[in-house]
Order: sequence, then structure tokens, then C-alpha cells
Amino acid sequence: MTVHAPIPDYQAARDAMIDSQLRPQGVNDPEVLEAFATVPREQFVPEQARPLAYIDRAVPLGDGRFLSPAAALGLLLTQLEPVRGERVLVVGAGTGYSAAILSEMGLKVTALEESPELAARAKAAGIDVAQGPLAVGWKRRAPYDLVLIDGAVERIPDAFIEQLEDGGRLGTALIDDGVSRLIVGRKGGGGFGHYSIADLAVAELPGFERPRAFTF
Repeated sequence: MTVHAPIPDYQAARDAMIDSQLRPQGVNDPEVLEAFATVPREQFVPEQARPLAYIDRAVPLGDGRFLSPAAALGLLLTQLEPVRGERVLVVGAGTGYSAAILSEMGLKVTALEESPELAARAKAAGIDVAQGPLAVGWKRRAPYDLVLIDGAVERIPDAFIEQLEDGGRLGTALIDDGVSRLIVGRKGGGGFGHYSIADLAVAELPGFERPRAFTF
């Protein structure tokens, strides 16, 4: 006799994620919560990792990359206040989960991914992916109303600010003394200012390291 493992109730897992991870962290925008309740997070992780899709930590995607905790994305989107019809660049789109959330919210999404493996999986999930180096952005569809860097970075390249519309917003996790801090900023008058909204563990996105100072 073959014994089959029960199929997880992913809808129940999504509801639990909203009630135990998002709302307690201050994610309360109805459109953000509705998108999280609708998009099947388990479809954006490797099959063997699907039982871990809704844990409150980063989930390995392969190729050295991770799916960020839902609370990190939820907090950034709550503070970025996306508006239906706006143009958004998702940098480090991975398998496409963040892009799918933003598409569900009615935004015009450009998903940028460098890894051929992850880009192929995002395309298989129905995400429109531009493939190229992450740190230079995707100029051909600029300017953007929003830029979301989907991972923790040590620096924000000037290219992203240049590709933002005046008044446009950017969100990411910025690494400061080894701590990843969620930040949201706005471009205005040729400059860019940002503020911190929370300290939250987010996996580092390769390619955004600060130049190391020379030492003897």
C-alpha cells in the first residue's frame, strides 16, 4: 500500500501569514493584504521547499538567492503606497513573487533578473522578465514611479535614482553595520532622501557591495 502525504492547505497558510506575520508588523493596507491573500507564494519556491513557503524567514530559491520574508515586502509596499497603473521596476526579481504581488495590485511591472535559472522560473510563472545585470537597472523602460530592490544591499546605485521619475519612490533593505534596515526614499529636485521603517532580517542581494577600503 502506498501512503501519500496530505496536500498542504496553502490558502489556510496564506491566511495565517496575513494574521500572524503581516498585520502584527503593521501591514494594514487593504490592497496589499488582498494581493498577499491572492498570490500563491508556494508557486514561487522550488517544489521541495513548498512546505516552507509561508514561514517568517527567507526561503532558499537556489543559485544563492532567497525569497524575502513576507513581512519585509509587506512593510515596504505599505510605505511605498503603490497606485494602480504606476510603473515599477523590481530589481532582483528572483522567481517573480514580488512582481506578481505588484501586478495583482494593478501596477505595470518590469521584473529585472540576472540569474538565467531564476529568470526562467519567473517566466514559467507568467512574469514578464527583463534579463541583465541588476546594478544598472533597466533604462529602456524608464522612468519608473517605483523601484523595489528585492533583497538587502550595501549601496543604492545612482542608476536607480536616475531611472526614477521625479517624485518617484524607492524601497529596499539597506545593510548598515551588518544590520538590514528597511528603507523607503523619494527622488526630488535632483536629490534622493530616505528614512528607515524597520530592522528586519533580509538576505543579501549579490552585486551591491560597497568598495572595500584598502588596508596595508
